[in-house]
Amino acid sequence: MSTRSIALLRGINVGKAKRIAMADLRALFEDLGFSNVRTLLNSGNVVFDSAKPLREDTAQKIEKAMTKSLGVSARIMILSDAELETMIAENPLLDVMTEPSRFLVGVFNTPADRARIEPLIERDWKPEAFAAGQRAAYLWCPNSILDSELGKTFGRALGDAVTTRNWATMLKLQALVKAL
Repeated sequence: MSTRSIALLRGINVGKAKRIAMADLRALFEDLGFSNVRTLLNSGNVVFDSAKPLREDTAQKIEKAMTKSLGVSARIMILSDAELETMIAENPLLDVMTEPSRFLVGVFNTPADRARIEPLIERDWKPEAFAAGQRAAYLWCPNSILDSELGKTFGRALGDAVTTRNWATMLKLQALVKAL
């Protein structure tokens, strides 16, 4: 039985220095022994199957292979399909969010990273909104993601311990996982 997983690459395609052709990224995953490799958009979201359970160091092995084969370094976070489903299901801000592209899901590197944002949970962010689940935080930035005080504060609190995707991308990843 295979394990379906999602790799979220941090910082890919943000600038010219970190551009990767998705065909090359898919080939890298296949060379590492993964199957049913699919990428979503041109931003480093990879869905794949593994014949064996993933090891704790799988993300680091993929990072090293990317640097060696593609000449690009990026942090990689791997989620199981069940973790993705939980993040989507436990979203407490669905009734607030009206535009998926202005709603971010911040995926923690580890569930323990959630403790770093505890002080932000109690703060009133209006007109923005903030909530946290077990493995992700939810940020509603109705005016602008780039100019969001919540987004900036959240980023400072977690630094490299999080990667974000907008809600539309999370739903596209969910659909891709289910389609394979």
